[in-house]
Amino acid sequence: QVQLVESGGGLVRPGGSLRLSCAASGFTFSNYYMSWVRQAPGKGPEWVSTIIGSGGSTRYSDSAKGRFTISRDNAKNTLYLQMNSLKPEDTALYYCARVRGRVSGSEAQFDYRGKGTQVTVSS
Repeated sequence: QVQLVESGGGLVRPGGSLRLSCAASGFTFSNYYMSWVRQAPGKGPEWVSTIIGSGGSTRYSDSAKGRFTISRDNAKNTLYLQMNSLKPEDTALYYCARVRGRVSGSEAQFDYRGKGTQVTVSS
């Protein structure tokens, strides 16, 4: 069955960096667009970024653009999110999600998601 398992979250000071990973299994990873989504306490899910199956094209939310980088290693069935210049408002549960179809922006819908990894940005 499809499994998505995130790791790499933690507590980091403002301005710091983290690299999140998402290990995928149970499907042909390279065939799917993949996204990172986050959910802050008391708020709804917020799309962060999407990468196409080949890794050749990416999209970012305005809040992530210029600070976050999404990437994937199809040989390892792993999705990544490099987050730099972190801000307190980036504090959230981050999860990876498999995109339904081939929509890459905030309007994307997802058919599977992981349980998430917590990112807390605080001094």
